[in-house]
Amino acid sequence: MQPDILILGAGPAGLACAMELSRKGRQSVIVEKDAQVGGLAKTLRIEQDGELFLTDIGPHRFFSKNKYLYDFIEDLLHEEWRLVPRQTRQFIDGKFYDYPVKASQTFRNIGLWKSLRIVFDYFWARVSYGVFGRKLATFEDYVVSNFGRTLAEFSMINYSEKIWGIPAAEIHPDWAKQRISGLNLWSVFAKAIGLGGKKGPKSLVDQFYYPQFGTGRIYEEIAKHLVAVGSELHVESEPVAVRHEGGRITAVDVRDKDGQVRTYHPDHLVESVPLTRFLELLDPPPPAAVREAASGLKWRAQVYLFLTLAKDSITKDNWIYFPNKDIPFGRTSEMKNFSDDMCPPGKTSFFIEFFAFEDEPIYSMTKEQVFELAIPYFEKWGFFTRDEVTSVHLIKRPCVYPVYDLEYDQRLGVVRDWLDGIENLIYVGRPGRFRYTNQDHSLEMGILASRMILEGRKYDLDTIGAENEYFEKGPIYEKRI
Repeated sequence: MQPDILILGAGPAGLACAMELSRKGRQSVIVEKDAQVGGLAKTLRIEQDGELFLTDIGPHRFFSKNKYLYDFIEDLLHEEWRLVPRQTRQFIDGKFYDYPVKASQTFRNIGLWKSLRIVFDYFWARVSYGVFGRKLATFEDYVVSNFGRTLAEFSMINYSEKIWGIPAAEIHPDWAKQRISGLNLWSVFAKAIGLGGKKGPKSLVDQFYYPQFGTGRIYEEIAKHLVAVGSELHVESEPVAVRHEGGRITAVDVRDKDGQVRTYHPDHLVESVPLTRFLELLDPPPPAAVREAASGLKWRAQVYLFLTLAKDSITKDNWIYFPNKDIPFGRTSEMKNFSDDMCPPGKTSFFIEFFAFEDEPIYSMTKEQVFELAIPYFEKWGFFTRDEVTSVHLIKRPCVYPVYDLEYDQRLGVVRDWLDGIENLIYVGRPGRFRYTNQDHSLEMGILASRMILEGRKYDLDTIGAENEYFEKGPIYEKRI
């Protein structure tokens, strides 16, 4: 099949694009490097002693302001698409804090003196940044201005530094504007004491939809549909060269799992390959200024430890955050608390996330080494013992988080200005656009990309998820009857 539409990457954006095209009678060829579709939103199947454990690559809750997305997924999953109560906590300085915040618990944990300090620092920050007009030049400035120094350092600055691996003073304020715009100490306090009621959009989501057998089911069903209607899906295949001439993509060489190379000549190329990698595939190479700008774009990788356990439950949390830097991991999730069907009866599992650059020691550690790094903490806290762990699995992923350092936007602007000059290229998704998005925004990008092809016009993909409000703000739609 010589397609007029070639899609590189079977993650949320690429598959959503192919799905929407198929609904309009347009077939495509989809190429995926991994053996499984879904990108970072895939669900892994782990067999242990004849029993099946399912796990996402990290927690994937679904929320959106776009009702079309709810209908899109419900049409795929039907009764598998379920509403789940959210239970999240932060573990800070040896104590648990519910999130969304509970006022009485927080004041009890931090004490009167620190509570007063938080309030004082907040008002001082509002004076410094509001009245005196101190510039919001970094992520650190942004969170201090909205929460005060004490609260900012309590959980936001240290956790963000753990994610990105750079000081908060070197993180671009775009990270805060994208993730927590509209959220400040007052909005958190109002939620904690129950002001504002429960009607309308939730300022801090306490429910979300989740598929019965893992987030990856969304993408497995899309793939099944695409193959059924005549589109091609090639897994364990990857592009090795992308040729262009006269402002158009002219040919794409794809190597399949047997090592054979096939050349496609698409009219439209939709790609979600990591942006810096895609530039390396181009023939001829981009101009020197574009290559130089791209060389400064950095990615944060992740190391995941997945444990199966011979016990019924560890906690009731969907996920727990660990901001303190003396703890080597940043987040854990217990998949059974998303859906009982993620584990066999009477068993549970635990997913542990470490943030790293690829040249850091942890990225080259064995599963035994990573396990020994983590297990003393959980034994000390009473989560579980090493004797209760029945299997250990290590997963590593590069290019998970695009690093929002202080120069990223200027460098990215140079790259995008040049790529936008290729008229039949659409680059989408978190890796493709070098933009930290949740799966709902990646799905929207894919849908919008399909309309760009169908309508023959350009849309600004960066407006998706760029609303000037807290990133998790959005209604929970009722399922259709």
